[in-house]
Amino acid sequence: MGSVVIKAGHVQPVWAGHPWVFAQAIQRIEGGAAAGDEMVVLDGRGNTLGRGLYSPNSAIPVRLFTRDATTPIDGALFAARIERALLRRKELGLPSAATNAVRLVHAEGDDLPGLVIDQLGDVVAVQMGTIGLKRREGVILDLITRFLKPRAIIDRTPLTHAKTEGFTPTHGVVRGDTTLDAFDFVERGLKFHIPFSLGHKTGFYVDQRPLRARIEELARGRRVLDTYSFVGAVALSAARGGAKEVHAVDASAPALEVAAECAALNGLSQRMVFERADAVEVLNQAGRKGGYDLVICDPPKLAPSRAARDRALVNMRKLAASGCRATRPGGLLVVCSCSAAIGINELTRAVALGARDVGAHALVLERFFQGPDHPVPAAFPEGLYLCSLLVEVVTG
Repeated sequence: MGSVVIKAGHVQPVWAGHPWVFAQAIQRIEGGAAAGDEMVVLDGRGNTLGRGLYSPNSAIPVRLFTRDATTPIDGALFAARIERALLRRKELGLPSAATNAVRLVHAEGDDLPGLVIDQLGDVVAVQMGTIGLKRREGVILDLITRFLKPRAIIDRTPLTHAKTEGFTPTHGVVRGDTTLDAFDFVERGLKFHIPFSLGHKTGFYVDQRPLRARIEELARGRRVLDTYSFVGAVALSAARGGAKEVHAVDASAPALEVAAECAALNGLSQRMVFERADAVEVLNQAGRKGGYDLVICDPPKLAPSRAARDRALVNMRKLAASGCRATRPGGLLVVCSCSAAIGINELTRAVALGARDVGAHALVLERFFQGPDHPVPAAFPEGLYLCSLLVEVVTG
């Protein structure tokens, strides 16, 4: 078995529990190793820091699965980790009769780096983010079938990840009923029917469940503008919460069609308007018309890497400014970031500056993060990738 020796100045994070070994941290590689092989990680003195899977083409060549040199990364380990992850969700009350859209395995958060497993009704969506996981695909799919007995398993591994890692993902149904073409599930009692063809993430943004629940509580009697609405999960929550009206905006016509169908499925169409348009243009137009009582800005990932962080912060500031324009004085604005490179502090500063740019002041009332079925190791700050602010927009 090959080994990776880490440079002296890069040992501390790994020793403290960070699961990634970055390329710039590697002093040398000893012994033969092919893509996907198990590797022992050592410090400069030969002390074992852990054992992981090798991704030679990645900026993260090794992701650690164990903290010793003897435990193999085999079927028994995957079985134990997946079983523990399922128990962790069960203790959270997930899944339930009211919510069967759940993240069952959250990669590093469940000690299975690179592996994501979401349950969406009776279908399971899986993402295998490394070549090491892809080589163990059969074992993983067998375990999902054994523990969950889904009607089908669908592979939603992003093409970009697969290309970087050096493999071709197997998209579509890989186990079970190949006639299926959509997810059918419920979240907090709201019904969703989402075609596989939409293709965002694993099929649905299960991580925003806590924010959607809060927006539902706040929506009563308010005029609501939901930008970057996708399939309308936030908009539906606001409508069910008693919003006076809900304006859902997205650039994708297929996504809006699905959103409208889900609104009808839940008997909420009467209160909702769906518009295909540029979100920023709609926000700026809303500001010229007096604004909305509650505005939501949850854009796609603006900073896919730390290299893109500075430009993303500029764009987030501009978006916050447009969001403040669209919110009536004293109204509520929600701004979200799904980029780990933009944490809660960076997001807060961007919102503060955006508000100032349009002569307003943003008063932070609440902060939100990904749901508890997306656990984050304390030594792994990159795992906290989603954050949102609920602010009151104050003018004068």
